[in-house]
Order: sequence, then structure tokens, then C-alpha cells
Amino acid sequence: MLDVGSDAPSFELPNQHGEPISLESFAGQPVIVYFYPRANTEGCTVEACEFRDARPELDEVDAAVLGISDDPVPDLADFSDDYDLDFHLLSDEDGSVATAYDSYGEKQMFGNTFDGVFRNTYVVDGDGRIAAAYEGVDPEGHAEEVLAEL
Repeated sequence: MLDVGSDAPSFELPNQHGEPISLESFAGQPVIVYFYPRANTEGCTVEACEFRDARPELDEVDAAVLGISDDPVPDLADFSDDYDLDFHLLSDEDGSVATAYDSYGEKQMFGNTFDGVFRNTYVVDGDGRIAAAYEGVDPEGHAEEVLAEL
């Protein structure tokens, strides 16, 4: 995990509409950057819907939410549409941004080994520094946990 107080790695990725979104475009406001393994899976859906449902509280602290996975843009568009997600889902197909955030690497599931995204979250402050880091989060209740930090 990246250290609290360190500079957040810069990035620009396409969102669910294919539009380029950069971390720098949110300068001056806190940004929740959460990494999740796969769109439209149970845990990832719980986590995304909790961030969606926390919109009023997020607006109170002017916080943006960026969900990042290695899913392609069309899958993110479907996920966003299916659950009325009101924040950017970013496609990091090669895992380069997740790698920069120590959130990508070797995983094992059902006896198979593969590279994938780890469920980690960072809060980036308005100055572009890591304000909080959460490793291997439980999707249920995570939005509330992050809101308490903000």
C-alpha cells in the first residue's frame, strides 16, 4: 500500500462513457479512489451501490468517487447503467494504474493463479496526497468507513 502523506500517482483513464478522466481534474477536493476486481460481481456491486447511496454525504464533503478495475469500457457502461451509478468507473485494462497504487498482482481463485485487481481504497486529499489507505477491504460497510474518515 502507498504511504499516507505520499503523493498519489497521476493517471488518466477512460470512464464508462469512453471519456478521459484524470486525477488532476479533481484538484482541490478529496477523491475516493477505489479498486475493485470485476464489474457486476456480488462484492463489487455491493461496494459500488454503497458509494452510490452515500452521494448526499459525499456531496456534503465535496468528495468525488472513482472506481477502477481492469474491465473494458463496455462492461463498465453496462455496470453503471444496471445500477444507476452516479460516479466515474475507470477502465485500467493493462493494470498500470492499479499497479502504481499497489493494487494489482497475482491472485488465486478456485486453484487458478492469475493477475488481477486487489480490493483496495485510497482517499486522495485536495493537494494530491494520500490521506488514507484501506487494504483488502470488505465491500459491505466500506463506504461508511471511508465517510467516517472524511
